[in-house]
Amino acid sequence: MLYSQNILQKKYKYLFGVIAVVFIAVICFAFNETDNNSFDIAKREILLRSIGHELLLQSGDSTSRVLPIKNIAKNEYEIQFEKSFTFQPDTLVNIIRRFLSQDPRASDYVVTVLNSQNSSVIYGYTIAKNKKNDAVPCRKRIQPKANYIINIKFKPLQISVFDNKYLLGSLPLFAVLAFIFFRPVQSQKHLPKNLESDLLELGRIKFDVKNRNLIINDKTIELTATESRLLHIFALSPNNTIQRNRLQKEIWEDEGVIVGRSLDMFISKLRKKLEVDPHVNIVVVRSKGYKLEITT
Repeated sequence: MLYSQNILQKKYKYLFGVIAVVFIAVICFAFNETDNNSFDIAKREILLRSIGHELLLQSGDSTSRVLPIKNIAKNEYEIQFEKSFTFQPDTLVNIIRRFLSQDPRASDYVVTVLNSQNSSVIYGYTIAKNKKNDAVPCRKRIQPKANYIINIKFKPLQISVFDNKYLLGSLPLFAVLAFIFFRPVQSQKHLPKNLESDLLELGRIKFDVKNRNLIINDKTIELTATESRLLHIFALSPNNTIQRNRLQKEIWEDEGVIVGRSLDMFISKLRKKLEVDPHVNIVVVRSKGYKLEITT
């Protein structure tokens, strides 16, 4: 009787695993490509900054700044400028088309040029994947010098659930999930208790993840949100190399567009705060990334 119950429990466990895999498969088919992909969003914002930079160069301005890109709504962005400039619509259209051609999600979009003083619409046009639906008026009329805002709204991406390439791309994921669900429970490994806690030990330093503090000899050193996130990534893989692109991608989610020099700056500040323990240091792994090195 007990044996039969065990068999039944195992069957229920496998049935649950199959249901879970099928459920996740449906989600993968429906949402495999989403507009919330942090890497693609970051790449798009860099392209938008490049558009602003090129517009200023075309107007003869090589010194003033393109202000931070604003994501004012889902699929809608604003490019703002430090100073006034003039532009010709034809040049604007060509510059935006050239840079957005590098974004596979940007086949359909609406561009509106606003006067930042009164939010009035100065110029606008639409671009469609079907060229017959393009609407680009008044391309040759030079606009007067003013402080403009470029608003670009992208058409939401529509993805077919039955697209074969996404089905094939999801097969490796199904195999991994099946292995996780169907392998014996005893073989599943858990993180060490140290890594499950909010208090991580790094040499003689205690890292309070929740409160973003370093504690050593009753001394507390505060960390910024970005420094804490960086250190948490390192602390989960001590003495292992962390790729630069992984750090940039994970920090992008909350920090917006970040370039290599900004990452180096955060690493430098974090390294200085870790100097309280000479056995803990963040070292550069040439051509790869960084490593939290903990020696005894």
